[in-house]
Amino acid sequence: MLPPRLPPLNALRAFDAAARHQSMKAAAQELCVTPGAVSQLIKTLEQHLGVPLFVRVNRGILLTDAGRNYLPPIRNAFRQILDASARVAAPPASRVLTVGATAFFASAWLIPRLNDFHARHPDIDLQIVTSNALTDFTRDGVDIAIRHGLGRYPGLQSEHLLTVEVVPVASAGLVDSLGMPGGAWDLLRWPRVHDEGRKGWRLWFAAQGVDDAGMPRGPAFDDGNLLLKAVAAGQGMGLLPAAMVEDELAAGRLVRLADDAWLEEFGYYLVWPGQGPMKDKARAFRDWLRERGA
Repeated sequence: MLPPRLPPLNALRAFDAAARHQSMKAAAQELCVTPGAVSQLIKTLEQHLGVPLFVRVNRGILLTDAGRNYLPPIRNAFRQILDASARVAAPPASRVLTVGATAFFASAWLIPRLNDFHARHPDIDLQIVTSNALTDFTRDGVDIAIRHGLGRYPGLQSEHLLTVEVVPVASAGLVDSLGMPGGAWDLLRWPRVHDEGRKGWRLWFAAQGVDDAGMPRGPAFDDGNLLLKAVAAGQGMGLLPAAMVEDELAAGRLVRLADDAWLEEFGYYLVWPGQGPMKDKARAFRDWLRERGA
């Protein structure tokens, strides 16, 4: 026994439209055909099924009992086709650019400048993902990242953005307690707050001609925001990027302890995956970072 043939799809579309509008003319307008074409498609479907689907009354049409029973599964089938097509169709080009960054860089440098980026690129929606760990582009869903280091990331492309000027700062309260230092040697007696590696103060003192900075005692933090909070709370002096403490210094909450600044070996790098050209959205973000002096 041969399987039953499917009705013509165009005839089913005409049936669905005519049933919704209860009008051949309105169905024809929706389908961009003539009323005569709709009438012929429905006649073809009725012949295929062997039953009438509509009763013509005055200037309109009404569903027969067979038509009323036939309509719900047909509409459900169309919905299933639409849903299935949406699931497998290629998504439209996304407006979102996901940027990975350290929490400190995002809060101290990036966020205060985002209004300018949005004004220049209203078609791009930035999504900022913060982490102190090196971005895993295959897992984290990040398009491009800003990382602090030496710029050597196997399998990734990188571009230098910013060499950070690091300056010694302390809370105004700690300066009131210990007095303004006269130079680097005076700072040897001050309590210190460290970065995670505890190397910053040794390198800074060496750059000032002080080779023996003593043991790196005091709390250490792997997050710049936490280090800043510890310094602001008076737990010790800290080394922080000059450009990222401008507001605190201007407000008098922090005090710069020395004019000499150490340009650290590490810097901020823009990092992205693969060997091919950068995506258009990522390139726009990169160009904006360059213009803003990063």
